[in-house]
Amino acid sequence: MKVAVLGAGIVGVTSAYQLAKAGHEVVVVDRQAGPALETSFANAGEVSFGYCSPWAAPGIPQKALKWIFMEHAPLILRPKLDAAMLSWMAKMLLNCTSERYALNKSRMLRLADYSRIALADLRAETGIAYDERMQGTLQLFRTQAQLDASAKDVKALAADGIPYEVLERDGCIRHEPALAHVRDKIAGGLLTPKDETGDCFKFTNALSKKAEELGVLFSYGTSIKGLDVEAGRVRGVVTENGRISADAVVVALGSYSPLLLKPFGIKLPVYPVKGYSLTIPITDASRAPESTVMDETYKIAITRLGDRIRVGGMAEISGYTNDLGQKRRATLEHSVTDLFPGGDASKASFWSGLRPMTPDGTPVIGPTKIAGLYLNTGHGTLGWTMSSGSARVVSDLVSGRVPEIDANGLAISRYKPGATIGASNPLVPSQSLQ
Repeated sequence: MKVAVLGAGIVGVTSAYQLAKAGHEVVVVDRQAGPALETSFANAGEVSFGYCSPWAAPGIPQKALKWIFMEHAPLILRPKLDAAMLSWMAKMLLNCTSERYALNKSRMLRLADYSRIALADLRAETGIAYDERMQGTLQLFRTQAQLDASAKDVKALAADGIPYEVLERDGCIRHEPALAHVRDKIAGGLLTPKDETGDCFKFTNALSKKAEELGVLFSYGTSIKGLDVEAGRVRGVVTENGRISADAVVVALGSYSPLLLKPFGIKLPVYPVKGYSLTIPITDASRAPESTVMDETYKIAITRLGDRIRVGGMAEISGYTNDLGQKRRATLEHSVTDLFPGGDASKASFWSGLRPMTPDGTPVIGPTKIAGLYLNTGHGTLGWTMSSGSARVVSDLVSGRVPEIDANGLAISRYKPGATIGASNPLVPSQSLQ
């Protein structure tokens, strides 16, 4: 089949690669001049197979009210008369129950663990290098209350068989020696040792070259005008340079996916939540992280990428805006210099990107009501983490194969009125998953 993949970020490029491996003729369309130039460009760098949770959780509404008054708040809300924003926020609040949190986290962990396997396979078969490290994620708690509250995450990790280790202060320092300089600021931590780090931009660019070797055609600098749909089936994509015919289309446009789908009556509850990052050159390696440290107080990830520190985080709900607020930069600098003063923040590059968030945290992967039209979007902060597994799932679905994991609960159909909330999604036994 001829398959058009819309979007050349990490999710779109991994999808194109897997589809080409499956024997399809693939074209990727993106408005940017190259791959990974929007949300995938300077993300936090963490590949968080274990540190993987929905933002909608019990207690979040109360925490959000407190965060509003924090100087270095992890959540920034700029409300506006935007029906999509208000609808998304209402749906997110409905997911802040224990039952939905447990289901959503289980779905996310399952897909993330499958992606861990898929990324390892991809790395082995391509030999791609991207400043990768395999030393885990340390969720760092500054207070005993935070450490106690992690019990619900520990329960979910144990239920899904994800390795973890609860650490006291000294255990955190053994894992991240530079924290010895700030030991009095640490109450404990939660280590997920299977997590990785790496430069998403480097990876996506390298994989796009491998995809080209498999015959994938990349149409950069090409704006997408709409879909060509006839008699309930997608027939192609309409671009500024003309129509591209296709037997199947995979939408991987991140936050912009709902805008493309809306004219066809597909209501995709994905909304942009802006995140920020700093990339800081390391000047003192003894005071820099070895892997990823997640500062739970500020919800900021501090990651080692070669000779750089990537600091990423915050959630700003403000629509499709990409301005760079200096208050956000100050929050990133505060978190990293407070824990790891081993870089020169004055020489940092400052960036923002729009994360495509669903109200339940789980991405949307699978078919739509239009035949031949598939979605692979809504990964939020976990596009880098879930991309390899998501690509395999969507490639299998497009190819008419049964995915190696149960894909129920991943497609847009889960948002239909009356959809079952508590259905389980066990892994389908597979030799490749052992």
